[in-house]
Amino acid sequence: MTTPSGLPVDSYGQSLPLGLDKVFGAMNALGTLWILALMVLINLDVTGRNLFAAPVRGVTEMVSISIVGIVFLQLADTLRTGRFTRADVLLDKLKRQSPQLCDALQALFHLVGLVLMVVILLASWAPLAEAVRIREYVGAVGDFQLPVWPVRLITLLGLLATAVCFLLLAWLDLRRLFQRRSAS
Repeated sequence: MTTPSGLPVDSYGQSLPLGLDKVFGAMNALGTLWILALMVLINLDVTGRNLFAAPVRGVTEMVSISIVGIVFLQLADTLRTGRFTRADVLLDKLKRQSPQLCDALQALFHLVGLVLMVVILLASWAPLAEAVRIREYVGAVGDFQLPVWPVRLITLLGLLATAVCFLLLAWLDLRRLFQRRSAS
């Protein structure tokens, strides 16, 4: 959606440099496939449990650890497409009445999000290293064991992708702000 001056209303849904919008979309699709695989696994477990008295081992552990990985795989694309949860009442009004102020607030929102993602990213390195070092797992020895580090690594990659997305959206917001200023 564009304004009468031809500028986009906001930064969401636009193409990103280096094809990152496609990378974020692929991460989202991977998360969706993961959800589908979990649904199949849960149904196999329920069927096996009820019809054959033979449940699939480790389904509870796989589902609980998978939720975290799925969320972080889909986070950057959710942000990129403007589906992040937030209240848009003020921004919607500002888009009509003061587009430059709206662009500035959007840029501020995205920069604060960038800082938050970087802080969480930096805090997440130590747990990943520790999980690898101690060979952390979920499950029970002799029954089912699933290593934790792959999901921690996916979390880091999702945080990095989301931080990059916040940075690029802030850049698009600021570029649009300066284009509006130069046009007026």
